[in-house]
Amino acid sequence: MEPALLIVAGVALLPLVWFAATFNRLVKTRQHIRESWSNVDVELKRRYDLIPNLVEVVKGYAAHERSTLEEVIRLRDRAAANSGPAADQAVDETALAVGMRQLFALAENYPTLRADAHFLALQQELALTEDRLAAARRFFNGNVRDLNQLCETFPTNMVAAVLGFERSTYFELASDAERVVPRAAVTV
Repeated sequence: MEPALLIVAGVALLPLVWFAATFNRLVKTRQHIRESWSNVDVELKRRYDLIPNLVEVVKGYAAHERSTLEEVIRLRDRAAANSGPAADQAVDETALAVGMRQLFALAENYPTLRADAHFLALQQELALTEDRLAAARRFFNGNVRDLNQLCETFPTNMVAAVLGFERSTYFELASDAERVVPRAAVTV
């Protein structure tokens, strides 16, 4: 084959190679989002499993605070049942964080509860879960950022539009004050 023909064929194949590489990058990023969301989901389920145990311990000390305890369980159940997009789940998670703040504020009124070994162990486990959940959220949101950049920046946005790739939504809570479940002061 003639060298000029090889050069023309190589130049003609470059856009096809770029298109395929861009497609593969978009698919890879979408898979990272799915994987990172499953990490968030695992930590959310772990938290949902811990909350009823914590409520039961508090019930033993604060039986007359029934409405607060029932509200936390209701919020937990609603958040656990939500399997919608990240933005929808963030609304329920925000409400649950507010409820948990009320639960820990309630615990502040009961010094013997704050010293209870079972309560302290559950509180510590919940704190560790919250830390893992925060890390999983950051990983998920980083992957969302990467996909959104690919969907918005030229020229990859053309490939994304042609192949039906869309922006994803971040998993964000409503305000900075609600981002961390409050922890009761430990007094032994």
